[in-house]
Amino acid sequence: MQLSVVIVNYNVRYFLEQALRSVERAIEDVEAEVFVVDNNSADDSVAMVRQHFPWVRLIARSDNPGFSVANNQAISQSGGEYILLLNPDTVVCEDTFRICLDFMDQQPKAGGLGVRMIDGSGRFLPESKRGLPTPWVAFCKAFGLSRLFPNSKKYNHYHLGYLSEEESNRVEVLSGAYMFMRRQTLEEVGLLDERFFMYGEDIDLSYRILLGGWENWYLPTTSIIHYKGESTKRGSLNYVRTFYQAMILFARKHFVGSAQRSLILGMKVAIYLRAALTLVGNFWGRWRLPLLDASGVYLGLVLLKSVWAQYHFGDPNYYDQRILWLHFPAYTAMWMSGIFLAGSYDRPKETLRLFRGLGISTLILLAIYGLLPALFRPSRALLLLGAAWAGIWTLAMRFAWVLSNKGTLDLSPDRPAQLIIIGSDRESERTLSLLRKAGAKHNLLTRFDPSAAELSLQETVELYRPNELIFCSADLSHQRIQEWMMALGPQLRYRILADRADTIIGSHHKGRRGVLYTIEPYLRLAEPVQRRSKRLFDLSLAALIILTCPFSIWIANRPIPFFSHAVQVLLGRKTWVGYAGLPDDRDKLPPLPPAVIHLSVPADQALSDPIIQELNQLYARDYRVRTDWNLIWKHRKQLGG
Repeated sequence: MQLSVVIVNYNVRYFLEQALRSVERAIEDVEAEVFVVDNNSADDSVAMVRQHFPWVRLIARSDNPGFSVANNQAISQSGGEYILLLNPDTVVCEDTFRICLDFMDQQPKAGGLGVRMIDGSGRFLPESKRGLPTPWVAFCKAFGLSRLFPNSKKYNHYHLGYLSEEESNRVEVLSGAYMFMRRQTLEEVGLLDERFFMYGEDIDLSYRILLGGWENWYLPTTSIIHYKGESTKRGSLNYVRTFYQAMILFARKHFVGSAQRSLILGMKVAIYLRAALTLVGNFWGRWRLPLLDASGVYLGLVLLKSVWAQYHFGDPNYYDQRILWLHFPAYTAMWMSGIFLAGSYDRPKETLRLFRGLGISTLILLAIYGLLPALFRPSRALLLLGAAWAGIWTLAMRFAWVLSNKGTLDLSPDRPAQLIIIGSDRESERTLSLLRKAGAKHNLLTRFDPSAAELSLQETVELYRPNELIFCSADLSHQRIQEWMMALGPQLRYRILADRADTIIGSHHKGRRGVLYTIEPYLRLAEPVQRRSKRLFDLSLAALIILTCPFSIWIANRPIPFFSHAVQVLLGRKTWVGYAGLPDDRDKLPPLPPAVIHLSVPADQALSDPIIQELNQLYARDYRVRTDWNLIWKHRKQLGG
């Protein structure tokens, strides 16, 4: 046996499927075995492997012991002369394994080998070649010096930025995404250290390979796609803690004296610093637009107060100071609530939502204003001027948000993907069928069949100017796909439809974890704004029922259950309208509380399981608030049931 490939999977089913399709091609001329160790995934990964890849040696664990334990379990059962540890979020070329085997045979001192890695946009990944995280190297990495000086030997030894990505070189650390190792080396230096749950185990093993007298190499003559961290939320506190704790464990294991102390101290400082930056970054990323809206609106109200008082009354201090800490905060809070409930923060580019939220909240403010005693009504003019200012400011913030995120001032809705499909007519039709099934918005510019095209792909892209390409790997080699991605550059979005797969996968986020674009039916009910609208409708109807007791009693046949339902809906324990039928079907849909009215109403009709499933799917896909209202009105006599 030449090669044993080991893949550890945790909840990345669709990426794993694509990875195994590429591995299947790469082992055609290699005597190889492939292990998949699943660490108790909850996304049907195990069933997928059993159904589509019966030739894989599957180890389905009932727990998640971490990356090292899972790899060691498969390695101990393997029989290959070489061992490859491969991430599930990778795509290898057809000749990758053969090139690596040939290189290792020619370099008898090579104990480990890594290859050139690119992300889902064709960018070179600097972690393809890395240096040992000594105290100084770790300091430069943790505090950003390596990013500031990417080509410096002194400041970026972590990614060996001074070594050409186009040349083979000895390196110190291999990436855990692709570690090609000699079994003899592992027998001498030992397997992965199981104290490392995730992160650091590749650094530790690479270092032990060097200590054992072997060499680690970086080989650029073949490449793989690495979508980066699909099973890890790199922006989370857990990632920060896990990564730097692994570095501390490495320091305690391999360094002594002042070197150990300085590295551990640096890592502890980095943990708190990066954790703080992560918290601030996550908070700012989520709340920056509401915070900018609220602060700008409030400060504008303060300025308007003085201007209006001077203009209308001739006294800039005419208004009581109470307006600053009572009325203006209340106005601002009401307008922000209206914008939020209208879904403008979910879809900042949709200005109709913005003005709808502002308009409704302004009407509510005016209604409340008219009911207040004269003492609490400082100025209707200020309220109306403030509403106008809120509209101007929040619209300006939308332009600024779009400019910072998209590099444009265009607030028009996102255009459908301007798409070119690369593949045969048969696979192109299959791609279009999957896109239609998913409800994905797209504008097909042309199909590019490499076997029949008169122009090159580069010329076709220049002619049609797409923003997205979908490669059909059934008709293309992965090597050719990667060559095109690197040649065309990261300004385009790339996706791959794997051979015999029903999932299209892509990634277009520099320096961040990749993004899965799985082709599944589009469900409106999964959108936060629609779920919020449904909850508001539930609350409004429940409150209306309780407040209009006589009328509600007249509607209901059984008033006590009727009011009980209203209370349960208010508490979030029920929803007025919800799914029918099967638990298995509900698992694939946006979750809802138990329903007062089910889609299978009337209950005397016997519906088959497929019809119930289709009803649920259609309800989630096409959800509108008026759907709930129509069903409730139609079956209002059953609300007391």
